[in-house]
This record gives sequence, C-alpha cells and structure tokens, in this order.
Amino acid sequence: MAADNEPAAPPSTDRDGTTLGNADRGADRTGAAGGPASPDQALPRIGDALRGLRYGSVLAIVQDGKVVQIERTEKTRFGK
Repeated sequence: MAADNEPAAPPSTDRDGTTLGNADRGADRTGAAGGPASPDQALPRIGDALRGLRYGSVLAIVQDGKVVQIERTEKTRFGK
C-alpha cells in the first residue's frame, strides 16, 4: 500500500483489456470465461507464459484438479 505522500501504482490490464488490481498483475485467467481450466487446456497458456522468459518463474495455481491461475514473474539481470 502506498504511503500518504506516495502515488498509488496505476492500474494495468491483461490481454483482453480487463483492468487488474495489484494482486492480479502478472496473473493469467486460464479458462475461456475466466473459470478454471483442465491441465490440457492450461498447457498452451503455460507455454505462452514461458515463451521469451529468460530469468524468472511461471507458477500454476491448482484447485480441485483445475488450473485456476497462472503467474509469470520476470526478472531483469544487470551486468556486473
């Protein structure tokens, strides 16, 4: 949370233009209508999240055997 003298971070949007809150940044809704996806449905989205990633991680959140969220964290490394 931003202090009183610091501006809040601007909202960002996901691929379909939906505005995301701070907790949702970097997350991907996996189902066609934003609902849970089977592992077979989620694999192409996980592949998309991995594509072009040099340093970082991709995390699939699973509930009741369905992928409910994919998180992609990318790190930028600077030379020594």
